[in-house]
Parts: sequence; C-alpha cells; structure tokens
Amino acid sequence: MKKTSILVSALLPLAAAFPVLAGEGEKAGICAEAEARYVSIFGQPSSAAEGVTVVKMYKYNFCPAAVTVPAGTTVRWVNVDKRTSHSVMSPAAEMPESDRAFPEESVEFTFLAPGEQEYLCGPHWETQEMIGMVTVTAE
Repeated sequence: MKKTSILVSALLPLAAAFPVLAGEGEKAGICAEAEARYVSIFGQPSSAAEGVTVVKMYKYNFCPAAVTVPAGTTVRWVNVDKRTSHSVMSPAAEMPESDRAFPEESVEFTFLAPGEQEYLCGPHWETQEMIGMVTVTAE
C-alpha cells in the first residue's frame, strides 16, 4: 500500500465529521428547503412578511445571501434550522453582534446608510463561511 492511500484512508473518517460547504447548485436546493421550512413554521411564504425583508438562516447559509433594499428597510433574519443557533452582525452597518437566535427565532436590523454592507453569523462565519450582503440604495 502506498503512503498516500494510507493517509487518505486515515483522513476519511475525519471528512465525515465536518460539514461540507455548499456549492452554488447545492445552495439553491438549501435555500428552497429553507423556504419550505419557513412556510411550515409560519404558514406563509417569507415574501408575505409585511414591512420587512426576510433572510432565512439554514444549514450554515443565509437565504438569500444577498439582498438589495432601500434605506430605512428592516431586514429580519429568521432561523429555520432545527437545532442550530445563529447570530447576526455587520460591522460595516455598525450593527453589533445580536443575541443568538435559536430555531424559529429572529433578529432584526434597520439599514439606514446607503452602500454595500456585509453581514455575518458570529459563530459560523469563519468555519462555515456564513456571510451575506445587504446593498442599501438611497431613497
């Protein structure tokens, strides 16, 4: 047996222990699942939420990852995961890290300043690349 095959077989059990980051094709499926979870929890599509723009947090993803909103819009991040908690923060928007949102809980922030404002999940941005973008347009 070659050294490389020994190394690969030794690492295979480790690969199963770490979640795989979603590619673009997988992300569409994850976001479709997130919307279905949202509907099952709240009884209506996320687009029906009045006065806010909804972003779902699911399987270490923001769905959608990028939104464009006019200044003064409130974004509501809703955790539709079954077991994982998330937080949201945006240093660019001067949004401090929120408390953890557990399943079926939400976090809200009103964006006032125009421009691109990256946001992230405090516990998962580095290990899971859970990062999103809000582009705020002038009204």
